[in-house]
Amino acid sequence: MLLALENLFRYLRLKALVSFARLHVWWGGMPKASPDSVLQIPSRTGRSIKGHFYKSTSFTPGIPSPLLINFHGSGFVFSLHGSDDLFCRKVSTSTPYSVLDIQYSLAPEYPWPACHNDTEDVVNWILGQPDTYSTSQIAISGFSAGANMACVAAALAYPKDTFNTLLAFYPPTDLSIEPQQKSAPEADGKDDDSTAKMADLFNACYLRLDPDYADPRVSPALGPVENYPENSLFITCGRDSLCLETEDLAKRVQERHGDSVVRRRMEKCGHAWDKHVAPGSHQERKRDEAYALAIDMLMKTKQ
Repeated sequence: MLLALENLFRYLRLKALVSFARLHVWWGGMPKASPDSVLQIPSRTGRSIKGHFYKSTSFTPGIPSPLLINFHGSGFVFSLHGSDDLFCRKVSTSTPYSVLDIQYSLAPEYPWPACHNDTEDVVNWILGQPDTYSTSQIAISGFSAGANMACVAAALAYPKDTFNTLLAFYPPTDLSIEPQQKSAPEADGKDDDSTAKMADLFNACYLRLDPDYADPRVSPALGPVENYPENSLFITCGRDSLCLETEDLAKRVQERHGDSVVRRRMEKCGHAWDKHVAPGSHQERKRDEAYALAIDMLMKTKQ
């Protein structure tokens, strides 16, 4: 009884803190997306998982389409579905791949492993529709928290070759390391204390049921790399405290699979830099470079 009360008060405290943070994000403006259609995918919980569908300009009626499944960034707590609209549209207009951008469960209301369960439900639903989607041409991508989810799905949840491509943009890959112990390789002269405190809040919400932080389903950098697609792209940011842990993982994947694995650090860029860039800026050029690398990776697997 006492433990149940402690857990309840812990949840209520986290809910209050996150609600305040969400209000701040909402006040700053929520993402606006323009998909071609919206899908409702059934989940194991009985709820529907919302997906924005971007139809490839190469789409041919009656022929199963190659598909990229994308998961947005969120810190595992923020409702930022639609923030990858530009990326999704670039992929759908530049490659044979249609894109399904997924809105997944968020903490603290739905802590680990809820979002990963959503990933599996979506992938299983897609694999069950071979007349609609080319199940030999399924790629997976994600940004930040969504990239963690993509890595877990590719490395652990499914057999090798389920996904022909992985595109991972600045994921957190080792949650066993406390945020205060992480540092960006490129100093930008800013105090990282507030960033670490925010990461502490994210982790407390996402992992509030206290799983093993070293579990590869939590920290994919600590897991096996055999199942990663041979065509994998890892994008890191020089001014991001998550940079080095992901580069260590990418190096292991590259050592396993060879030069088809691409790892690229975007210098003078911070976490999620690509979501807000000034026209003509260094950040815009790096965003375009990163997205071009992703498109090139998908084009390698179009056959």
